[in-house]
Amino acid sequence: MLENQRELDLQRLQDGWIVISKMFQSPRFRQFVIIGVVNLTIITTGMSLSWSSPVLVKLRNATETPLHRPITDEEGSWIVSIASLCNIFTLSLLGMLQDYIGRKYCVILTCIPKLLMSILFIFVKDVWVLILGRAIIGIADYFLLAIVPVYASEIADKHLRGALCTFLQVFSSIGCILTMSIGPFVSYTTFSILFAVMNLITSIPILFLPDSPYFLFSKGKTDEAIKVLKLIHGSEQVAKEEIITYASSMNNEKVNKMKLIKNPVFIKSLFISVVFAFSTQIVGFTAVSFYLQTILESTKTNVMPEVASVIMSLIQLFASFCSTPATHWFKRRHILMISFSGILIGMVGLGAFFKVKENGNEISGFMNYLPLISLFLVIFCYSAGIGTLLWILVAELFDGPARALGAGISIMFAALGIFISSKYLVALTTAVGPAMTYWCFAVVCALSCLFTFYCIPETKGKTFNEIQIAIAGQKVK
Repeated sequence: MLENQRELDLQRLQDGWIVISKMFQSPRFRQFVIIGVVNLTIITTGMSLSWSSPVLVKLRNATETPLHRPITDEEGSWIVSIASLCNIFTLSLLGMLQDYIGRKYCVILTCIPKLLMSILFIFVKDVWVLILGRAIIGIADYFLLAIVPVYASEIADKHLRGALCTFLQVFSSIGCILTMSIGPFVSYTTFSILFAVMNLITSIPILFLPDSPYFLFSKGKTDEAIKVLKLIHGSEQVAKEEIITYASSMNNEKVNKMKLIKNPVFIKSLFISVVFAFSTQIVGFTAVSFYLQTILESTKTNVMPEVASVIMSLIQLFASFCSTPATHWFKRRHILMISFSGILIGMVGLGAFFKVKENGNEISGFMNYLPLISLFLVIFCYSAGIGTLLWILVAELFDGPARALGAGISIMFAALGIFISSKYLVALTTAVGPAMTYWCFAVVCALSCLFTFYCIPETKGKTFNEIQIAIAGQKVK
């Protein structure tokens, strides 16, 4: 009896190894693994992007701050926005590094300053050091956000590209959850140690990834490119077909940036990408996420701000997981328009709540939960739609030689939008009141929805070359 049980357990173990072995033999599974590993670094980017929500509260508290004194509102706004300001001037230059040292080594390059600055944060005592550190980490984070979608789009085949590129939003949301579920409940120093450890852990696996096959081919390393393509597609024939596509897109010439900038198709792609990237950051989600705990405290409802922050982060993660099947089943433009519409409704709800509060009316019953419902709509609709598709579209709208430059410029304008919405949210709220501020965000959502309908081409299921043909022919399908 015992012997039979051991044989049964052994057989189950062998069957398990066979299943695992077959999974690794699957080209699609290998694509999932490679893109999953490169997105590990995005976990710390998510932690960094939501860092200000719990930490600003501590920095303003005389008993919790590690600094010599509590920070002012002006200093807080610079801590939040300094990274996006720096990226307005640095991203386009850093983006060109992708074509010189490769996607993989650019990712490694971003990990080094993030790790060093996160260690510095443990011992920080002066606000200027904190602002400087946030600027350096922010430059690395935004550069990473420009690189990873390009790398992922060049690894994934066209049928999986949408689903695999949603990994960025999923892993970013995981980072946000770590920040929101731990940050409010531990000391500044404890959270800073956790942040440093996570930066170290997520950086190491990047060393073992292959570089982008497109980059390898562009540098004349055709054999290495074919080897990577065989790994991710499982077929030498498919690998050679991809090489032919690469050669066609490059026109067998070295990329000339000046000629590229004069190319009307590139200009149109860049216009669409830049306007879209900028608009996604001024619809209000960025400002809401950076100041989430502060906003929740200002509502003075019966729900604890710390608990509400965790719930909102879980909603963001759930929405990010929803984005993967959504991009597989539905067209990009439809998802975007629904996403903008949902955020619009949420912003109208937030404005209505603060308007009622401004008028001195008692907050009770349903009004206690209106800001939470509105924030739920904003966070869910952004994370399930715009927040995911932004990174997919900025990579899809450009062909091979133009992708690194176009994505870099687009993310630069996204950084400009983030700077405007995060730096001046407090000032705008003070000047016109919170109700009018959120209604302004709602108007931006409406305009962005119209731009999506009339200007953004459908890219789902198309090769990069087919997308360029659609843009050149001024067709929106």
